[in-house]
Amino acid sequence: MKRVSFVQTVPIFGEVERNLMRVERLLPRDSDLVVLPELFNTGYLLLNKEELLKLAEPIDGITGRFLAKFSKEHGTSIVAGLPEKSKNGIYNSAMVIDETGDLVGVYRKTHLFGREKLLFRPGDTGFRVFNLSGMRVGVLICFDWIFPEASRVLALDGAEVLAHPANLVLPYAQSAMLTRSIENRVFTVTANRSGEDDRCVEKLEFTGASQITSPDMRILVRAPERGEYVGTAEIDPRDARNKKITEQNDLWMDRRPEFYGRIMRR
Repeated sequence: MKRVSFVQTVPIFGEVERNLMRVERLLPRDSDLVVLPELFNTGYLLLNKEELLKLAEPIDGITGRFLAKFSKEHGTSIVAGLPEKSKNGIYNSAMVIDETGDLVGVYRKTHLFGREKLLFRPGDTGFRVFNLSGMRVGVLICFDWIFPEASRVLALDGAEVLAHPANLVLPYAQSAMLTRSIENRVFTVTANRSGEDDRCVEKLEFTGASQITSPDMRILVRAPERGEYVGTAEIDPRDARNKKITEQNDLWMDRRPEFYGRIMRR
């Protein structure tokens, strides 16, 4: 059995060090995998590229070092969202740290949402699955949820758990992730934020309700819509390797990919 957790946060926009200090107090010390929200260290509602450039940092910056230290001390794998500064530009990314504290990879958000298109470069990593704490973990970020192809690619590549850092403002994702669970027979961990970013000229409210779902479409734990919350569930990753729906139906064996090509031609 493995212990997987989300940390639902209420960040203060632009206050990276204060946000990290608060997260340090919230992080569970006994989990095998912890998922933190999208842009958890900075807040979400960036007004222009100048703000983004000021707040973005390389993967091995202050946020990456902070999480790697925690991971190494507690033997915890972590998936966490941040604005990633790279030589090619700035991406809406998730860093992936294994249980030894090593940065094993980064996922850059494939499907940018709303004004993100004006600020971030489109993700170029493709969908990746990582070996974390004895689990096969695929990574999505926020709006990737609405594209079933993203979760299916990760599941076909062997993901047992989908780690889903998010800053959700639409009311649909929590329900949709239940569907992603059953249609791929995987666990999902959605780490959403709560509260609001009020920048005077614009304001966004976030939906909270972070959750962990199971391959048989159950909500194992869900946070309230408001406030900070840490949710943990014990899971057996082997449950996600069983793709049987009935005695006669296997999710993978029953696929008919020869008839799915139209998806790629449109």
